[in-house]
Amino acid sequence: MPKNDRWIKKMAHKGMIEPFHEEQVRKGVISYGVSSYGYDLRLHDEFKLLRQEKGSVLDPKNFNEESFEDVKGTTCEVPANSFVICRSLEYFRIPRDVLVVCFGKSTYARSGIIVNVTPLEPEWEGFITMSVSNTSPCTVRLYANEGIAQIVFLQASELCKISYADKKGKYQAQKGIVLPKI
Repeated sequence: MPKNDRWIKKMAHKGMIEPFHEEQVRKGVISYGVSSYGYDLRLHDEFKLLRQEKGSVLDPKNFNEESFEDVKGTTCEVPANSFVICRSLEYFRIPRDVLVVCFGKSTYARSGIIVNVTPLEPEWEGFITMSVSNTSPCTVRLYANEGIAQIVFLQASELCKISYADKKGKYQAQKGIVLPKI
C-alpha cells in the first residue's frame, strides 16, 4: 500500500487518473478527489436504469440491453430494491505494478446503496463501469459529478507476470457504460 497521498498525486501526474483533483472536494457535495490512501471517484451523468418487468430474467451470458432505460441527468433515482449500471467520470490507467480495489462511499451506504466494481487489474484502462444497487425499501437519488466510491491502490513489490493488457481483456479501454460480454 502506498505510504501516503503523495504517491497517488505522483501517479496522477503520469496520467493515471483524468480528470484528477489533488485535494478532496467536500463543500456542498458528496466528496471526491484524493483521500488518505486512495481516490474518491465521481459518478458520470449517464445511467442505465433497470426496467422492472414482472417475470423478466437478467442473463449475463445473453444480456438484453432492452431491459434498461438510458437516463442522462444531474441525478438518477434508483427505485427500491433495484439497481442502475453507470460509470465513473474519471478515466483510469492502472500501472503494471498496481491493483486497485473499490468500495462504496459511506454517505450512500447509509442510504442502502451498494457499489459493486471488480478489481482494476494491472495495465487495465478505461472508465469504470459499476453496478449501483439500492437495497433500501425507498427510492434513492444518486448525484452525477459527485463522489460515488473510493478506490484504494495496492502496489506490488514487483511487476505482474501477465497484465490485463497482455491478455487483451474484453473490457480494456472502455469508453462508456459497458454491459456484460462473453
